[in-house]
Amino acid sequence: MRLLIINGRVTDPSQGFDGAADVLIEDGRIKTFTKGERIGVETEQARQARVIDAGGMWVVPGLIDMHTHLREPGFEHKETIKTGALAALRGGFTTVCAMPNTNPVNDNAGITEFILKKSQAEGGASVMPIGAVTKGQKGEELAPLYAMQEAGCVAFSDDGRPVASPIIMRRALEYAKGLDALIISHAEDPSLADSGVMNEGLMSVTLGLRGQPSVAEEVMIYRDIALAELTGGRLHIAHVSTRGGVRVIRQARERGLKVTAETCPHYFTLTEEAVAGYNANAKVNPPLRTAADVLAIKEGLRDGIIDVIATDHAPHGREKRTRHFDEAPAGISGLETALSLCLELLEEGVLTGPELVRKLSLNPAGILRTGGGTLREGAPAELAIVDPSASYVLDAEALISLGKNTPFDGRRMKGRVVMTITGERISEWA
Repeated sequence: MRLLIINGRVTDPSQGFDGAADVLIEDGRIKTFTKGERIGVETEQARQARVIDAGGMWVVPGLIDMHTHLREPGFEHKETIKTGALAALRGGFTTVCAMPNTNPVNDNAGITEFILKKSQAEGGASVMPIGAVTKGQKGEELAPLYAMQEAGCVAFSDDGRPVASPIIMRRALEYAKGLDALIISHAEDPSLADSGVMNEGLMSVTLGLRGQPSVAEEVMIYRDIALAELTGGRLHIAHVSTRGGVRVIRQARERGLKVTAETCPHYFTLTEEAVAGYNANAKVNPPLRTAADVLAIKEGLRDGIIDVIATDHAPHGREKRTRHFDEAPAGISGLETALSLCLELLEEGVLTGPELVRKLSLNPAGILRTGGGTLREGAPAELAIVDPSASYVLDAEALISLGKNTPFDGRRMKGRVVMTITGERISEWA
């Protein structure tokens, strides 16, 4: 099959290109990338291809989400691999990395293989499993990292809970170094977090809710960076939410450490004020922080201290909305809203278009060492076409994801993915 995309603004940070170009796809791969020239619809190449006019739209490499919870196996009432992978495509993500907090936990090669086989059978975005660091995510004994890597895991994390024991985390980083594998840290000191359900401060006192101080995140970031420096292991910090966390990572970078980090759209879009009225849809872990933290997150993105924007897509069923705030599970269904929220960073001057695409596509590919994030000739055809001028009001019930839990329901959103292409599959979105 041939597909010719014309008249678009093509942004590909892997080639340092951002401008007018046409893209020719043949047999599921990038055949030609014109870089400022036009192939033209009257050429022989065009006559043999399906032509897509991307006039006024943005053509980018498929987005890669380093941090997704697909829930299957075990919690299919919240999400399945099929619905999550389709929601990803709708959001412009052609690859998602599935965190291991399923039931059973992805802490062995058998579960890893199940996830891969199920994703290949279901279609949608490509799914890359992230394996657990410890057996059962209990933080007591290392999982069989080598066997899981051989089965297809692209990184390891106990995300959803921290690796509380320093010696276990040290051993994980040492063992992973021998595999050249990445350890992703859920940075939360459990004793300092003290079962807090929102950010500790005046708002938590006003609502009468147990607060979680920002230092609970910052202490663990500092500890894990110190252990990475000691062991030489590869470390990535998940869902950074605090200005202190950004500061600690900045200091590590200044010392020459190669630690990488991510944040999520809700941490640069919302503050703890979103919890007012006991809004459980704004309950996340780590919790939403203050306006000063939001500003620091944006500065970290602008300065390159935060390398990646990930969704931390965490879908839940009706229990998210029907339980009291204290009892409601934490998380936001984020795959289908992430890009629109990220486009607000362009309007604010925090990032340029190429910088945003780098954090959503090229940087995750580089950190994971999985390939992707490029429109180079010969590369697999994984790309998204985005209408940046589109405007719509989000209807949570219209999300493809089974998780309708979002604090952005009813919000006017800017920008919409109109098409995703994965190999020879074309997915068009109204």
